[in-house]
Amino acid sequence: MKSLVISASLNPDSRSRIMARHVFEVLPAAERKFLDLRDYPLPLCDGGAAYGAANVKEVHKLIAEADLLIVGFPVYNFSYSAALKNLVELTGKAWENKVVGFVSAAGGKSSYMSVMSIANALMLDFRCLVVPRFVYCDGDAFAGDELKDEAVARRLQELAGAASLLAETQSKFNRVL
Repeated sequence: MKSLVISASLNPDSRSRIMARHVFEVLPAAERKFLDLRDYPLPLCDGGAAYGAANVKEVHKLIAEADLLIVGFPVYNFSYSAALKNLVELTGKAWENKVVGFVSAAGGKSSYMSVMSIANALMLDFRCLVVPRFVYCDGDAFAGDELKDEAVARRLQELAGAASLLAETQSKFNRVL
């Protein structure tokens, strides 16, 4: 099984990236990769020429090859980041029939439902199986650039385990089809 953990934050001090890195470290997957969107500057989706950009092709390939995607994103204005929306717009078909889990960080406690709009889009447009154990936290879970909240760390571990199990099952199901 191949897993890809995506950090969809462009902020160098991103807390969602810290969470994504934590999930990456505890994933039981045999093959795993970490994709930081800061390392792959993407053009804005224009419905045309942007799809041919070298970084778009590379990121599309990484997503297409994975069985499991765990996406870490910051919450801005009660929603997921524009960088994540742009990524999905540029790589859409690569997401088809993937198991997808989410981790997100925000400045406050009120945005915990922010994952639902991207989850719904991926389920409806690309038939993704979304892991129901997404992990959300605010700034209180961190001390500097470290995750300090043990309950959040435990939930990240649970997400990694549940997502891996679902991805293994989904992979078997896809082979039968």
